[in-house]
Amino acid sequence: MKTHNEKLPNPKEIEKELGDFLAKRFGGSVKMVSAQEVMPHPDMTASKPKEPAPAFTLDFDLKPDELIAWLDQYIVKQEQAKTVLATKICTHFNRIKRLRDTSQSAHEIVGSIKNNVLMIGPTGVGKTYMIRLIAKKIGVPFVKGDATKFSETGYVGGDVEDLVRDLVREANDNIELAEHGIIYIDEIDKIAGSRNIIGADVSRTGVQRALLKPMEETDVDLKIPHDPISMLQEIERFRKTGERDRRVVNTRNILFIVSGAFGDLTEIIKKRIHAQGLGFGAQLKDSKNVDDVLAQVRTEDLVEYGFESEFVGRLPVRAIFERLTESDLYDILRNPNNPVILGKKLDFSAYGIDIEFDDPALRLLAKRANAENTGARGLVSAVESALLPFERRLPSSDVTCFPITADVIMSPVAGLKKLQDASLRHVLNAEYDRLVLAEKDYIREYLQENRKRFSDRYSLTLTPSRMDIITKYYSRYIMDIGHIISRVKSLYDEIKRMELAFYKDHDINIVLEDDAVDFIIEQLVNPAIHVEDYQKQIELDFEMGLKLIREKTGRNRFFINRKALLNPEQYIGEMIRMDMSGSTRQLPDNSNLSAKDKQ
Repeated sequence: MKTHNEKLPNPKEIEKELGDFLAKRFGGSVKMVSAQEVMPHPDMTASKPKEPAPAFTLDFDLKPDELIAWLDQYIVKQEQAKTVLATKICTHFNRIKRLRDTSQSAHEIVGSIKNNVLMIGPTGVGKTYMIRLIAKKIGVPFVKGDATKFSETGYVGGDVEDLVRDLVREANDNIELAEHGIIYIDEIDKIAGSRNIIGADVSRTGVQRALLKPMEETDVDLKIPHDPISMLQEIERFRKTGERDRRVVNTRNILFIVSGAFGDLTEIIKKRIHAQGLGFGAQLKDSKNVDDVLAQVRTEDLVEYGFESEFVGRLPVRAIFERLTESDLYDILRNPNNPVILGKKLDFSAYGIDIEFDDPALRLLAKRANAENTGARGLVSAVESALLPFERRLPSSDVTCFPITADVIMSPVAGLKKLQDASLRHVLNAEYDRLVLAEKDYIREYLQENRKRFSDRYSLTLTPSRMDIITKYYSRYIMDIGHIISRVKSLYDEIKRMELAFYKDHDINIVLEDDAVDFIIEQLVNPAIHVEDYQKQIELDFEMGLKLIREKTGRNRFFINRKALLNPEQYIGEMIRMDMSGSTRQLPDNSNLSAKDKQ
């Protein structure tokens, strides 16, 4: 007990003692902030006002068919689901853009309903993968959450509004961009109400009630109530700016997509169909196919399953995903864009080992995956378990190429022994080369089948030589077809800019013919060669000669083909000789030189 003669501590001493106590008790996780630090400094409040953030523009013009064509590159089957999702998502964002462009508000339409989507289908059929692809394609922020991790607001557990806050983080704190994002909630069937629970069911129907307002429209405060970190962030913002603004996110234009397996839903639907079919003259339809039964789902079935009618009413769009067969799983592995095979190629390439899969090996892997009954997820398990022994041992050997055949997968011990036997290395190399050629043939066939679709989508004519370039690129680099075509299109555009730059710098119009463009693209595929270097080479090869011809003949437009690029001196010399002889023929567009090259 202090006496009256003892000196009372001043505020700074008290602050120091409290700070030392907090440091000992909580470490560095809790910090004491003084009043001087919290209050804004006069020079801060008098600082120049912040410049307003650039206006948000929704650059969206995709049509449903275009988005479906994009999904077809990556997803096998699921035609009905692709159609529903692509159509409704395109309509959602095009409608928002239309309203913004016409300065019209959705509030002006009485009873306007958002196209939130309910996806129903077994595990491993591509529900999450499809949504991620769509979000990537349309370029909006996207977050995913599991319904089982949330509880009703005010109870222990995650808050559904946290998903909206996560959307802002995904949008790099751009609130307006976040207000046009996609929130995806998986395992929604796990929050169906249970009739065996007495009292408040905060983890099931409570979550449904908590989702009602965000799924329709509400303002979500970015400052989380009772969260110390959120409070400290608010204090820090106030200390720096002197402003106490309330930052909120409106969910009017945020699209909610939920999904679940709904294991017992088929029994409820069958029961309803059977009951409706009773009576004189009734015809009972025996739907053995689960997909056919799910396609007949109604609101009353979902309510009986355990969902609130208000919750189901906020999910007007329904997409049914089909179960994947063994044949579907094989088609997924054969798809040149599938991440399973590309991922394994990346794994082995990390050790300097190139791998190729034989077709019977892919069929065997599809069979093993189908036996796991987990859809496409089983493919990852099947591939990993089959190749794990090789992924462990081969990096310690001198093996640089690994042909994966059905025999190797069925007998991994014998396969490893054969791979590490130096006397059999030539046999393995020949087998690997055979698989590389088979893969190239398949990629050419794939490109040919999808030629028109790819040409339209990437605004690039896929000539036979360009398809050969894409095939070689796919064989050399681990990348999906879409990214390779995008790369080739980018090179094509840069080459066309060479023509413009040549005209701008030298007042000479050169036209690179298709075979010349393709030849340059093939060179530029090599990362060591840069566009700028190739442009300088073209100027070095053609500038002086073309200027000389222009001075003598007045001609200012020249067509350059592949043969001219390979031998520019012969090209210039031939043109000069023709001009000196008084010939009026155009070179090389009407010459035998160009014709032979085109043949």
